[in-house]
Amino acid sequence: MARDGELWRHLQASLVRSAAGFGIAVSLAIPLGAAIAWYRPAREILTPPLEVFRNTAALALLPAFTLILGIGETSKIAIVTYACFFPILLSTITGVATVDPQLLRSARVLGLSPVTTFRKVVFPAAVPTIFTGIRISGAAAILVLIAAELIGATAGLGFLINYTQFNFLIPQMYAAILTTSALGLAVNYGLVGLERRFSRWRV
Repeated sequence: MARDGELWRHLQASLVRSAAGFGIAVSLAIPLGAAIAWYRPAREILTPPLEVFRNTAALALLPAFTLILGIGETSKIAIVTYACFFPILLSTITGVATVDPQLLRSARVLGLSPVTTFRKVVFPAAVPTIFTGIRISGAAAILVLIAAELIGATAGLGFLINYTQFNFLIPQMYAAILTTSALGLAVNYGLVGLERRFSRWRV
């Protein structure tokens, strides 16, 4: 399957979908989470409804996404975005809201403006916590997409697993499963490396 290109075709389809949903979630969740955490009234108002959505499993909403957005690419990217959004959002809120007060006092003593304090002190200190949510979302992007591809897809690792199972192509089925595991492992190690790059200030 690797030699004839079939495996890479399905892997590419899954990678494009998961990367698109994950990228959208990161670009939305981090700025929104930082804004909510930086303004305490917003955090107190918005945290309860966010917890409700966070505890609603993405796969439970898959039929609704499919019904509203169809069985094409849009619904699959949307369900990945939903699954990835809340772990990143809540970890960003936690990371920004729990920065060491001593760091904030030091920034005030040095005369830093609020914007500079956030950029130079708060956000770097929150990066390890934010990446906890990002790594959780990286795994969710793969798992949720595989489940979504079992329904109404013509390409992707989830489709390949489902297709080979129903046609009793057992070696091909295990090849797809092992490829999915390897993909998840690669995503995790890639995010760990990215976290180390952004957290070089840590001992």
